[in-house]
Amino acid sequence: MAELQSEGEGGHPLRAVIEVVVRALVDHPDDVRVTESERRGVRVFELRTAPGDMGKIIGRQGRTAAALRTLLAVAAEHQGRRAQLDIKD
Repeated sequence: MAELQSEGEGGHPLRAVIEVVVRALVDHPDDVRVTESERRGVRVFELRTAPGDMGKIIGRQGRTAAALRTLLAVAAEHQGRRAQLDIKD
């Protein structure tokens, strides 16, 4: 796994992880939007996609969404942080 230490111009490195993976999954990668905020010491990332791509992000029985959340949690833990992914429609 690549090191995720500097935030750079693109924002938080965890945000980049989400964007890269989600853009690879959807039909309309230009419509992927990830915003971030801080709530009670947890970095919260809100994901929005084109309406037709929402099913691809959720996956069968929520498996893809669960995998995205797990990936984010592991990447955040690697940095000594806590993070949460909210999928917005």
